Parts: sequence; C-alpha cells; structure tokens
Amino acid sequence: MEETYIKRLFDETLDFALKSKGAVVVVGPKWCGKSTTAKRYARTVIDLMPLESRSNFIQLADISPSAFLNQGPKPILIDEWQHVAFIWDQVKYEVDQAGSFGQYILTGSVTDKEMTVSEEKGHRHTGNGRIIRKRMRTLSLYETGDSNGAVSLDGLKKGVFTPSVTQKGINDYAYYVCRGGWPLAIRQDKDIALAQAVDYYEVVVTDDIFSLKDIPLRHDEQKARQLMRSYARNVSIAAAEETLRDDCLTGDETFDKDVFSKYIEALRRLYVVEELPAWNPNLRSKAAIRSKATRHFTDPSIGAAALGITPDGIFKDITTFGLLFESLVVHDLRVYADTLGAHVYKYRDSKKREADAVIQFRDGSWALIEVKLGGEKDILQASKNLINIAEDIDTERTGKPAFLMVVTKNKVAYRMDNGVYVVPLCCLRP
Repeated sequence: MEETYIKRLFDETLDFALKSKGAVVVVGPKWCGKSTTAKRYARTVIDLMPLESRSNFIQLADISPSAFLNQGPKPILIDEWQHVAFIWDQVKYEVDQAGSFGQYILTGSVTDKEMTVSEEKGHRHTGNGRIIRKRMRTLSLYETGDSNGAVSLDGLKKGVFTPSVTQKGINDYAYYVCRGGWPLAIRQDKDIALAQAVDYYEVVVTDDIFSLKDIPLRHDEQKARQLMRSYARNVSIAAAEETLRDDCLTGDETFDKDVFSKYIEALRRLYVVEELPAWNPNLRSKAAIRSKATRHFTDPSIGAAALGITPDGIFKDITTFGLLFESLVVHDLRVYADTLGAHVYKYRDSKKREADAVIQFRDGSWALIEVKLGGEKDILQASKNLINIAEDIDTERTGKPAFLMVVTKNKVAYRMDNGVYVVPLCCLRP
C-alpha cells in the first residue's frame, strides 16, 4: 500500500479528527478513496462490502451491538457502515463510556439520513461533541502532482506571493476535466484513466440511483441518463429544478415533478452532485443578493462522462468546456478550503455581477475568485468585475477581502497592476 498510496490532503484532516473526537464519520462519493485512507489509521477493520461476510456482521450488530463494536484494538474501522446504520446510538454510547478519542472510523457513500437515522426506533442522536463528520473528495490537481503548488491560498491570505510558471496548458485541462480526480485514474495510461469516470457514471445510472430504500424509484435508466445529461449541461449555472426537468423532456415524454425531485435527492444522497451555496454579504448598495445554489457534480468528470465528451471532443463546444473548467476549479478550491477549515460559495446579485467562487476563511476573512478559460482581455475584465464587487461589499461589517484572484488555464502566475492575482489552476495549493 505504501508504494502505491497517493498522499491525500485529507490525511491530516482525518489524523487530527481522530486525535480530537471519539469517532469520525468519513463520507463522500464511491471510489474517492475513503476506505484506502481510513485503513491506514485503523487497527481493526470491519469490512461490510463483501456479501459473504456482510450478513454475519449485520446479525452480530443486531443481536449484540456492543460485541460488534468491540472486535479488536482501536481505532476500529467500519467500512460501508450504512449497512448497520441502526448501531449509531451504540457508537455514541461506546464513545461516551470510554471517554477517549480515536475509537471509531465509519465510512460510507450515502449521506447522513441513510447513515445516522434509525427510523424504526423513531429517534436520532447527532453525536455532537463526540462524533465528527468529515467529507472526503476526489483528488485535487495538487494531490495528483499536476499542480506544482507554487501559489498557496493560505499564503495569499497572508500576503505571501511569488510569481511562478507552470508548463500545463489548455490541452492538459481538457484531459483533467474528463479524467477527474479518481484515485484509480492516476498514474494510468490515458485510455484507462478516462475509463474510470465513465465507469462511475454507468454504475450511477444503472444501479446506484435506484438503490436507496427510502427513495423508491422505478428502475428507468433512460430517465437517469436524461437527468444526468441535463445536469451536466447546466453545470456551473444556478439552474432551477424546473429548468433541469424541462431540459429532460423530449417529444411526448413526461417526467413527473415529484419523481424528478426524488432523482435529484438521490444524487445528492449518493454524493454524485453537490451544489455550491450562495454567499450573502452585507452590501453598501441596494442590490439584491441571489440565493439560488449553483449546480456542480462532486467531480467534473462525471459531467463529461454524462455528455459523452472526450479531451479532444470538448473543444467542439467551448462554452461547455468553460463551464466544466469552472467546475474543475470549484472542485479543487473545495479540497483546499477543507484543508484550511474554510468554505466555498458563489456570489450573484441583481446587478448581474458574479464571482465564480468565494472563499470564507475560518477567521471570517474572505476572497473573491473568477474563473476564465479565455485570454488576457477576459482576464482583465474579470479582474475589474472582482474589484467592483469588492467595493460594494460593506467592509465595516465583513472586513476587506484577503485577496482577489482570477484562476486561468494560462501558464504564468502574476499580480496585476490593479492588485488582482492571476493564477493558473496548476499552480494552486492550500
């Protein structure tokens, strides 16, 4: 494992969580590397993935939750623990009784409701103060080694910046959009690497989306594919659910509104999609903040796979390329923000001004970011847009921006005369 393991930024997150909480719930999309990473920190592993052993473990957990949760030295990893979600209360009890940190790691690819609610018993314990939930994402370009990491977000926040250069160009980004950050895709030949996102997409539309017991959906692959394509066409856009549904309709076909909403909820619960929430600062002007979330897949390659796009074919539709590139940037910013204890948002107002990403740091400071696939003219306009937005934000309440930045596919990282940083995505790191 040591020879092939790709070091994750999440390693430090999990390590600290185990030192500061009794149990850690690690969630995220299938195939993002949760089990592989968690096993590096566990002394005992209970693997609920193999069918031949799952039924025995479930029976033990049902008959004696305490015996199930004390099968060896700790930390104990319960992999794909949603299969025994009814033991949540017992996990909390065991953590309380022991009174020590780093007892359990629970991994799963289904969101909280499926994992932490025992509907049959009619109650729920959150585990606040004892159990912490951490989200693991697919690999960023810094983790895959594609970004040289010359420009640090934390450094920019502190006023530290050194002009730098990357050799990566637009053809590389076309490939990264289609490859994604799946661990199985890294260090592989291109055809094998590109197959991982396609395979993930196929599993979602043929199986996973219909697998949630509390969201019963009739098995209809055609509707699942229509939805995924519609979502992909609206990536990086604050598209209403009605817009997505209308985009799915062809000819005399219908897509019931309630059924459509269940499909969307299933995708959220499976960590296939993750909307980017709106940022709501105080403004000096009377401009209204738009609160609708922006559509994103948890990895941009899912959208490329849904549309059947290849690294070569993506150039045939430069608009779609631009939206998927923005989604790639948002994905990496989220990975880096997680490491820094920060959060990523989108800014839109009634003056039709947008900042593609806003980083809200733990100390309350913030940064505005635009994403541009175009040339110097587009970059200059984006920088002016960021300055205009920043000038309208009430800094007496919010504070001044830590920095303004345009993220590009270009090769040089530099600071413009107006103070805005221009940074290639393949130069960024936390």
